[in-house]
Amino acid sequence: MQDHDKNGGENAAAHPSRASFPPGQATRRDQPAALPRAGTTRRAGIARAWMAAVAATLCAALIAPGPARAQDDWPSKPLTLLIPYAPGGTTDIIGRILADKVGRILGQTVVADNRGGAGGTIAGTMLSRSNPDGYTIMLEHIGFAFNATLYPHLSYEPLKDITPVAYVGQTPNVLVVTNSMPVHNIKEFLDYARAHPGAVNYGSGGVGSAGHLPMAWLQSKQDLKLTHIPYKGSGPAITDLISGRIEAMLLTIPAVLPYIRSGQVRPLATSGAQRAASLPDLPTMLEAGIKGFDYEPWYGVFVRTGTPPAVVAKLHDAINKALQDPDTQKRMLEQGLAVSTWTQQKFQQQVHDDTEKWHAIITSLNIKMN
Repeated sequence: MQDHDKNGGENAAAHPSRASFPPGQATRRDQPAALPRAGTTRRAGIARAWMAAVAATLCAALIAPGPARAQDDWPSKPLTLLIPYAPGGTTDIIGRILADKVGRILGQTVVADNRGGAGGTIAGTMLSRSNPDGYTIMLEHIGFAFNATLYPHLSYEPLKDITPVAYVGQTPNVLVVTNSMPVHNIKEFLDYARAHPGAVNYGSGGVGSAGHLPMAWLQSKQDLKLTHIPYKGSGPAITDLISGRIEAMLLTIPAVLPYIRSGQVRPLATSGAQRAASLPDLPTMLEAGIKGFDYEPWYGVFVRTGTPPAVVAKLHDAINKALQDPDTQKRMLEQGLAVSTWTQQKFQQQVHDDTEKWHAIITSLNIKMN
Protein backbone atom coordinates (compact mmCIF):
# COMPACT_ATOMS: atom_id res chain seq x y z
CA MET A 1 0.00 0.00 0.00
CA GLN A 2 1.35 3.41 -0.96
CA ASP A 3 1.75 6.16 1.61
CA HIS A 4 -1.04 8.33 0.24
CA ASP A 5 -3.45 5.39 0.37
CA LYS A 6 -2.42 4.62 3.92
CA ASN A 7 -2.78 8.21 5.03
CA GLY A 8 -6.18 8.48 3.40
CA GLY A 9 -7.39 5.44 5.27
CA GLU A 10 -6.10 6.75 8.57
CA ASN A 11 -7.70 10.13 8.05
CA ALA A 12 -11.04 8.62 7.15
CA ALA A 13 -11.05 6.47 10.29
CA ALA A 14 -9.86 9.25 12.56
CA HIS A 15 -12.35 11.84 11.25
CA PRO A 16 -15.63 10.03 10.47
CA SER A 17 -17.44 13.36 10.55
CA ARG A 18 -15.67 14.49 7.38
CA ALA A 19 -18.24 12.98 5.08
CA SER A 20 -19.09 14.64 1.78
CA PHE A 21 -22.57 15.18 0.42
CA PRO A 22 -23.91 15.76 -3.06
CA PRO A 23 -24.55 19.42 -3.92
CA GLY A 24 -27.85 20.72 -2.57
CA GLN A 25 -28.05 18.26 0.32
CA ALA A 26 -25.81 20.12 2.76
CA THR A 27 -27.49 21.72 5.79
CA ARG A 28 -28.83 25.10 4.80
CA ARG A 29 -27.49 27.83 7.08
CA ASP A 30 -30.37 30.22 6.15
CA GLN A 31 -33.01 27.90 7.60
CA PRO A 32 -33.47 27.35 11.32
CA ALA A 33 -32.94 23.80 12.50
CA ALA A 34 -36.03 22.01 13.78
CA LEU A 35 -36.18 21.71 17.55
CA PRO A 36 -35.93 18.10 18.78
CA ARG A 37 -38.68 16.56 20.84
CA ALA A 38 -38.03 16.03 24.54
CA GLY A 39 -35.67 13.11 25.21
CA THR A 40 -34.62 12.83 21.58
CA THR A 41 -31.28 14.58 22.00
CA ARG A 42 -29.95 12.12 24.58
CA ARG A 43 -31.06 9.07 22.60
CA ALA A 44 -29.57 10.48 19.39
CA GLY A 45 -26.28 11.15 21.14
CA ILE A 46 -26.12 7.61 22.46
CA ALA A 47 -26.97 6.23 19.03
CA ARG A 48 -24.29 8.32 17.38
CA ALA A 49 -21.69 7.20 19.93
CA TRP A 50 -22.67 3.56 19.45
CA MET A 51 -22.47 3.85 15.66
CA ALA A 52 -19.05 5.53 15.92
CA ALA A 53 -17.80 2.71 18.14
CA VAL A 54 -19.08 0.10 15.68
CA ALA A 55 -17.48 1.96 12.78
CA ALA A 56 -14.15 2.19 14.61
CA THR A 57 -14.26 -1.53 15.41
CA LEU A 58 -15.01 -2.42 11.79
CA CYS A 59 -12.19 -0.19 10.55
CA ALA A 60 -9.75 -1.79 12.98
CA ALA A 61 -10.86 -5.25 11.91
CA LEU A 62 -10.43 -4.39 8.24
CA ILE A 63 -7.17 -2.47 8.46
CA ALA A 64 -5.09 -3.83 11.36
CA PRO A 65 -4.94 -7.53 10.42
CA GLY A 66 -3.41 -6.77 7.00
CA PRO A 67 0.28 -6.95 7.99
CA ALA A 68 -0.38 -9.75 10.45
CA ARG A 69 -2.14 -11.77 7.75
CA ALA A 70 0.76 -11.15 5.37
CA GLN A 71 3.22 -12.44 7.96
CA ASP A 72 1.03 -15.44 8.78
CA ASP A 73 0.82 -16.32 5.09
CA TRP A 74 4.55 -15.91 4.47
CA PRO A 75 5.83 -17.26 2.19
CA SER A 76 3.02 -17.03 -0.34
CA LYS A 77 5.35 -16.82 -3.36
CA PRO A 78 8.88 -17.95 -4.35
CA LEU A 79 11.94 -16.55 -2.58
CA THR A 80 15.15 -15.29 -4.19
CA LEU A 81 18.44 -16.34 -2.60
CA LEU A 82 21.18 -13.94 -3.67
CA ILE A 83 24.58 -15.60 -4.00
CA PRO A 84 27.32 -12.93 -4.16
CA TYR A 85 29.81 -15.04 -6.11
CA ALA A 86 30.12 -16.87 -9.39
CA PRO A 87 28.55 -20.30 -10.05
CA GLY A 88 30.61 -23.32 -9.06
CA GLY A 89 32.30 -21.87 -5.99
CA THR A 90 31.83 -22.94 -2.39
CA THR A 91 29.18 -20.32 -1.63
CA ASP A 92 27.25 -21.27 -4.76
CA ILE A 93 27.29 -25.00 -3.94
CA ILE A 94 26.24 -24.42 -0.33
CA GLY A 95 23.56 -21.97 -1.42
CA ARG A 96 21.97 -24.39 -3.86
CA ILE A 97 21.91 -27.21 -1.31
CA LEU A 98 20.29 -24.86 1.18
CA ALA A 99 17.82 -23.41 -1.33
CA ASP A 100 16.53 -26.88 -2.18
CA LYS A 101 16.04 -27.96 1.45
CA VAL A 102 14.61 -24.69 2.74
CA GLY A 103 12.25 -24.49 -0.21
CA ARG A 104 10.84 -27.91 0.61
CA ILE A 105 10.34 -26.94 4.25
CA LEU A 106 8.63 -23.64 3.44
CA GLY A 107 6.57 -25.09 0.60
CA GLN A 108 7.86 -22.51 -1.89
CA THR A 109 10.60 -22.46 -4.50
CA VAL A 110 13.81 -20.75 -3.42
CA VAL A 111 15.57 -19.49 -6.55
CA ALA A 112 19.37 -19.20 -6.35
CA ASP A 113 20.48 -16.00 -8.09
CA ASN A 114 24.23 -15.49 -8.62
CA ARG A 115 25.13 -11.81 -8.42
CA GLY A 116 28.91 -11.90 -8.26
CA GLY A 117 31.37 -9.04 -8.25
CA ALA A 118 32.94 -6.37 -6.05
CA GLY A 119 33.61 -8.71 -3.14
CA GLY A 120 29.95 -9.51 -2.63
CA THR A 121 28.83 -5.88 -2.46
CA ILE A 122 26.76 -6.06 -5.65
CA ALA A 123 24.49 -8.62 -4.01
CA GLY A 124 24.67 -6.68 -0.75
CA THR A 125 23.47 -3.54 -2.52
CA MET A 126 20.59 -5.46 -4.09
CA LEU A 127 19.54 -6.85 -0.73
CA SER A 128 19.74 -3.44 0.96
CA ARG A 129 17.39 -2.02 -1.70
CA SER A 130 14.93 -4.90 -1.72
CA ASN A 131 11.54 -4.87 -0.01
CA PRO A 132 11.94 -5.84 3.67
CA ASP A 133 9.46 -8.68 3.34
CA GLY A 134 11.68 -11.78 3.50
CA TYR A 135 11.27 -12.71 -0.16
CA THR A 136 14.82 -11.61 -1.02
CA ILE A 137 17.53 -13.17 1.14
CA MET A 138 21.30 -13.58 0.78
CA LEU A 139 23.88 -16.23 1.59
CA GLU A 140 27.23 -14.69 2.49
CA HIS A 141 30.50 -15.72 4.09
CA ILE A 142 32.95 -13.91 6.32
CA GLY A 143 33.65 -11.48 3.48
CA PHE A 144 30.60 -9.61 4.75
CA ALA A 145 32.69 -8.63 7.78
CA PHE A 146 35.45 -7.25 5.52
CA ASN A 147 33.34 -5.02 3.32
CA ALA A 148 32.47 -2.18 5.69
CA THR A 149 36.20 -1.40 5.95
CA LEU A 150 37.35 -2.42 2.48
CA TYR A 151 34.72 -0.38 0.64
CA PRO A 152 34.45 3.04 2.30
CA HIS A 153 32.05 4.35 -0.36
CA LEU A 154 29.36 1.69 -0.21
CA SER A 155 25.82 2.90 -0.84
CA TYR A 156 24.66 0.97 2.23
CA GLU A 157 25.90 0.24 5.75
CA PRO A 158 26.36 -3.53 6.13
CA LEU A 159 25.68 -3.75 9.87
CA LYS A 160 22.83 -1.23 9.74
CA ASP A 161 20.96 -2.07 6.55
CA ILE A 162 21.40 -5.87 6.51
CA THR A 163 20.50 -8.25 9.33
CA PRO A 164 22.05 -11.68 10.04
CA VAL A 165 19.32 -14.33 10.30
CA ALA A 166 20.85 -17.80 10.47
CA TYR A 167 24.31 -19.30 10.77
CA VAL A 168 24.94 -22.16 8.35
CA GLY A 169 28.43 -23.43 9.17
CA GLN A 170 32.13 -22.83 8.86
CA THR A 171 35.12 -24.28 7.10
CA PRO A 172 38.77 -23.62 7.90
CA ASN A 173 41.04 -22.75 5.04
CA VAL A 174 44.06 -24.79 4.04
CA LEU A 175 47.45 -23.47 2.97
CA VAL A 176 48.57 -25.37 -0.12
CA VAL A 177 51.68 -25.12 -2.28
CA THR A 178 52.65 -26.27 -5.73
CA ASN A 179 54.33 -29.67 -5.83
CA SER A 180 57.53 -28.17 -7.23
CA MET A 181 58.08 -26.06 -4.10
CA PRO A 182 60.64 -27.76 -1.80
CA VAL A 183 58.58 -27.50 1.42
CA HIS A 184 56.41 -30.07 3.22
CA ASN A 185 55.23 -28.29 6.37
CA ILE A 186 54.63 -24.81 7.75
CA LYS A 187 58.06 -24.41 9.31
CA GLU A 188 59.78 -25.24 6.03
CA PHE A 189 57.45 -22.83 4.20
CA LEU A 190 58.25 -19.98 6.57
CA ASP A 191 62.00 -20.67 6.43
CA TYR A 192 61.91 -20.80 2.62
CA ALA A 193 59.92 -17.56 2.38
CA ARG A 194 62.32 -15.75 4.72
CA ALA A 195 65.30 -17.01 2.76
CA HIS A 196 63.73 -15.84 -0.52
CA PRO A 197 62.00 -12.50 0.25
CA GLY A 198 59.53 -11.51 -2.45
CA ALA A 199 60.18 -14.66 -4.48
CA VAL A 200 57.17 -16.66 -3.24
CA ASN A 201 54.08 -15.74 -5.23
CA TYR A 202 50.70 -16.50 -3.73
CA GLY A 203 47.43 -16.25 -5.58
CA SER A 204 43.92 -15.27 -4.57
CA GLY A 205 40.54 -14.54 -6.07
CA GLY A 206 41.30 -10.82 -5.98
CA VAL A 207 42.43 -7.93 -3.79
CA GLY A 208 40.39 -7.92 -0.58
CA SER A 209 39.16 -11.47 -1.11
CA ALA A 210 38.95 -14.17 1.55
CA GLY A 211 42.12 -15.68 0.07
CA HIS A 212 44.05 -12.42 0.14
CA LEU A 213 43.36 -10.81 3.52
CA PRO A 214 44.32 -13.74 5.78
CA MET A 215 47.54 -14.25 3.82
CA ALA A 216 48.35 -10.56 4.21
CA TRP A 217 47.62 -10.97 7.92
CA LEU A 218 49.91 -14.03 8.06
CA GLN A 219 52.71 -12.02 6.43
CA SER A 220 52.41 -9.27 8.99
CA LYS A 221 52.37 -11.70 11.92
CA GLN A 222 55.38 -13.67 10.67
CA ASP A 223 57.34 -10.77 9.16
CA LEU A 224 57.32 -12.32 5.69
CA LYS A 225 57.63 -10.73 2.28
CA LEU A 226 55.41 -12.58 -0.18
CA THR A 227 54.17 -11.37 -3.56
CA HIS A 228 50.41 -11.28 -4.04
CA ILE A 229 49.06 -12.24 -7.49
CA PRO A 230 45.34 -11.38 -7.65
CA TYR A 231 43.12 -13.24 -10.12
CA LYS A 232 39.55 -12.76 -11.26
CA GLY A 233 38.30 -15.65 -9.16
CA SER A 234 40.07 -18.51 -7.45
CA GLY A 235 39.56 -20.98 -10.33
CA PRO A 236 42.25 -19.52 -12.62
CA ALA A 237 44.57 -19.13 -9.62
CA ILE A 238 44.23 -22.82 -8.73
CA THR A 239 45.05 -23.72 -12.33
CA ASP A 240 48.27 -21.69 -12.11
CA LEU A 241 49.07 -23.21 -8.71
CA ILE A 242 48.82 -26.72 -10.14
CA SER A 243 51.04 -25.79 -13.09
CA GLY A 244 53.63 -24.10 -10.84
CA ARG A 245 53.16 -20.53 -12.09
CA ILE A 246 52.46 -19.48 -8.50
CA GLU A 247 53.74 -21.17 -5.36
CA ALA A 248 51.01 -20.94 -2.69
CA MET A 249 47.36 -20.24 -1.90
CA LEU A 250 45.13 -20.17 1.16
CA LEU A 251 41.85 -21.72 0.06
CA THR A 252 38.60 -23.02 1.46
CA ILE A 253 38.78 -26.78 1.82
CA PRO A 254 35.87 -27.43 -0.57
CA ALA A 255 37.59 -25.47 -3.34
CA VAL A 256 40.88 -27.38 -3.16
CA LEU A 257 40.05 -30.77 -1.62
CA PRO A 258 39.78 -32.63 -4.97
CA TYR A 259 43.24 -31.41 -5.98
CA ILE A 260 44.69 -32.44 -2.61
CA ARG A 261 43.21 -35.92 -2.92
CA SER A 262 44.50 -36.29 -6.48
CA GLY A 263 47.99 -35.19 -5.42
CA GLN A 264 48.04 -32.13 -7.69
CA VAL A 265 48.85 -29.74 -4.83
CA ARG A 266 50.46 -30.21 -1.41
CA PRO A 267 48.64 -29.18 1.78
CA LEU A 268 50.67 -27.77 4.67
CA ALA A 269 48.21 -26.80 7.41
CA THR A 270 44.66 -25.70 8.08
CA SER A 271 43.71 -22.34 9.55
CA GLY A 272 41.07 -23.22 12.15
CA ALA A 273 41.27 -23.72 15.89
CA GLN A 274 40.64 -27.46 15.45
CA ARG A 275 41.72 -29.94 12.80
CA ALA A 276 39.37 -30.20 9.85
CA ALA A 277 37.15 -33.29 9.72
CA SER A 278 37.85 -33.66 5.99
CA LEU A 279 41.66 -33.44 6.55
CA PRO A 280 42.12 -34.98 10.01
CA ASP A 281 45.82 -35.79 9.56
CA LEU A 282 46.77 -32.24 8.69
CA PRO A 283 47.90 -30.00 11.59
CA THR A 284 46.49 -26.56 12.20
CA MET A 285 48.67 -23.46 11.95
CA LEU A 286 48.26 -23.05 15.69
CA GLU A 287 49.65 -26.55 16.22
CA ALA A 288 52.49 -25.71 13.85
CA GLY A 289 53.51 -22.80 16.03
CA ILE A 290 51.81 -19.78 14.42
CA LYS A 291 50.26 -18.29 17.53
CA GLY A 292 47.10 -16.21 17.28
CA PHE A 293 46.30 -17.25 13.74
CA ASP A 294 42.76 -18.62 13.84
CA TYR A 295 40.80 -18.13 10.65
CA GLU A 296 37.56 -20.05 10.10
CA PRO A 297 35.30 -18.47 7.49
CA TRP A 298 31.60 -18.83 8.28
CA TYR A 299 28.55 -18.86 6.04
CA GLY A 300 25.16 -17.46 6.91
CA VAL A 301 21.86 -16.09 5.63
CA PHE A 302 20.92 -12.41 5.76
CA VAL A 303 17.82 -10.28 5.10
CA ARG A 304 17.19 -6.59 4.73
CA THR A 305 16.85 -4.79 8.04
CA GLY A 306 13.21 -4.05 8.77
CA THR A 307 11.92 -7.47 7.76
CA PRO A 308 9.06 -8.37 10.15
CA PRO A 309 10.27 -10.37 13.17
CA ALA A 310 7.69 -13.09 12.54
CA VAL A 311 9.07 -13.61 9.02
CA VAL A 312 12.67 -13.61 10.28
CA ALA A 313 11.73 -16.22 12.89
CA LYS A 314 10.09 -18.47 10.27
CA LEU A 315 13.11 -18.20 7.99
CA HIS A 316 15.54 -18.86 10.85
CA ASP A 317 13.59 -21.94 11.94
CA ALA A 318 13.35 -23.29 8.38
CA ILE A 319 17.12 -22.93 7.85
CA ASN A 320 17.93 -24.64 11.15
CA LYS A 321 15.51 -27.44 10.31
CA ALA A 322 17.21 -27.89 6.94
CA LEU A 323 20.64 -27.99 8.60
CA GLN A 324 19.49 -30.70 11.02
CA ASP A 325 18.59 -32.97 8.12
CA PRO A 326 21.17 -35.81 7.84
CA ASP A 327 21.24 -35.58 4.05
CA THR A 328 21.99 -31.85 4.22
CA GLN A 329 24.76 -32.43 6.74
CA LYS A 330 26.28 -35.15 4.57
CA ARG A 331 26.23 -32.98 1.45
CA MET A 332 27.64 -29.99 3.33
CA LEU A 333 30.42 -32.09 4.87
CA GLU A 334 31.35 -33.27 1.38
CA GLN A 335 32.00 -29.59 0.70
CA GLY A 336 34.18 -29.34 3.80
CA LEU A 337 31.57 -27.37 5.74
CA ALA A 338 31.02 -28.11 9.43
CA VAL A 339 27.30 -27.45 9.87
CA SER A 340 25.89 -26.11 13.12
CA THR A 341 22.64 -24.50 14.28
CA TRP A 342 22.94 -21.29 16.26
CA THR A 343 20.49 -18.81 17.67
CA GLN A 344 20.06 -15.66 15.64
CA GLN A 345 21.53 -13.64 18.49
CA LYS A 346 24.72 -15.73 18.56
CA PHE A 347 25.19 -15.35 14.81
CA GLN A 348 24.60 -11.58 15.01
CA GLN A 349 27.26 -11.33 17.70
CA GLN A 350 29.72 -13.33 15.58
CA VAL A 351 29.18 -11.03 12.60
CA HIS A 352 29.62 -7.96 14.80
CA ASP A 353 32.80 -9.30 16.44
CA ASP A 354 34.37 -10.33 13.12
CA THR A 355 33.55 -6.96 11.58
CA GLU A 356 35.42 -5.24 14.39
CA LYS A 357 38.31 -7.73 14.25
CA TRP A 358 38.83 -7.36 10.51
CA HIS A 359 38.39 -3.60 10.65
CA ALA A 360 41.47 -3.48 12.88
CA ILE A 361 43.45 -5.90 10.67
CA ILE A 362 42.53 -4.27 7.35
CA THR A 363 43.21 -0.80 8.72
CA SER A 364 46.63 -1.88 10.02
CA LEU A 365 47.46 -3.41 6.61
CA ASN A 366 46.21 -0.24 4.84
CA ILE A 367 44.17 -2.18 2.29
CA LYS A 368 41.38 -0.27 0.54
CA MET A 369 39.13 -0.87 -2.42
CA ASN A 370 37.86 1.89 -4.71
